[in-house]
Amino acid sequence: MASSNPRKVLVTGGSGFIGSHLTEALLARGDAVQIIDDLSTGRAENLAAVAKHPRLTISRGTVADGALLRAAVADADEVYHLAAAVGVALIAKAPRRTIETNNGPTQLLLDELSLRWRTTGRTARCFIASSSEVYGKNPKPRWNEEDDLVLGPTSRPRWSYGASKAIDEFLALAFWREEQLPVVVGRFFNVVGPRQSGAYGMVLPRFVAAAKCGAPLIVHDDGQQTRCFAHVSDIVSAVTTLIGCDAALGRVFNIGGDQPISILELAKRVVAIVGSSSPIEFQSYSAAYDVDFEDVRVRVPDLTRLRSTIDFQPRFTLDDAIRELAEKGE
Repeated sequence: MASSNPRKVLVTGGSGFIGSHLTEALLARGDAVQIIDDLSTGRAENLAAVAKHPRLTISRGTVADGALLRAAVADADEVYHLAAAVGVALIAKAPRRTIETNNGPTQLLLDELSLRWRTTGRTARCFIASSSEVYGKNPKPRWNEEDDLVLGPTSRPRWSYGASKAIDEFLALAFWREEQLPVVVGRFFNVVGPRQSGAYGMVLPRFVAAAKCGAPLIVHDDGQQTRCFAHVSDIVSAVTTLIGCDAALGRVFNIGGDQPISILELAKRVVAIVGSSSPIEFQSYSAAYDVDFEDVRVRVPDLTRLRSTIDFQPRFTLDDAIRELAEKGE
């Protein structure tokens, strides 16, 4: 039963893939949730199952709207900042939009939380969503949170995302260091599951959609890039646990799966699970994105810090996610 005085939670980007799953989980635990989303990459249909929920408020707008954000932050107990630029394809084509979407709203949100903290003595715990992209081209086979960030040159626009997310992290940790604003930073690795769209270059929904209609699965480069995938439900569970954990405050966490698979093997697994006759074809990065596109060959997180801080035990496998996408689609 819902509490007569539910926890008040703000979710920016709540109509997106991860945000919509997070919103459902928060409502299920009894919270009153407000979403701010401009639907630039999120979709209203992602919230179809809860759109009329009595404890859900959906505000169509941007986090860059100071008046809207100030009102939403005023009585929030928790804030999950997920609003951001999405997808390799978008980032490669629009680096300026990437930087503006990521950094300005994060600064504004932290400023508003800080102002409330200083003027009223009340604060809200805040989760800042970051990305494995901040590691850039670090050559280590497995990345931990204290590793160096090795970004490519500024002439390659794809690094604008990792650089802007790193600035978000610096900002959040500065507010913790200087004012003890209770923040947690989570670096998401490849998150997958129902409602994820392939429109912005996300690999698994692209593969599943192609396999379902018998179209070729397009693998970039030689397909030997390795990635780790985690189901969105497991990621949401980790995020909501971290924000309530005192030991997590002021720290950065890798959040994802840690079992690597090559993109070529992923394509083969999708074809097998879907029962498709689709061929697998290869495409160069220059044809897929741009002539100056760079990629990372190995992207594997060290989850030691996460597992030593909370009880992180994923319930879903990659095969589960493939089957769900095949059954439910985007």
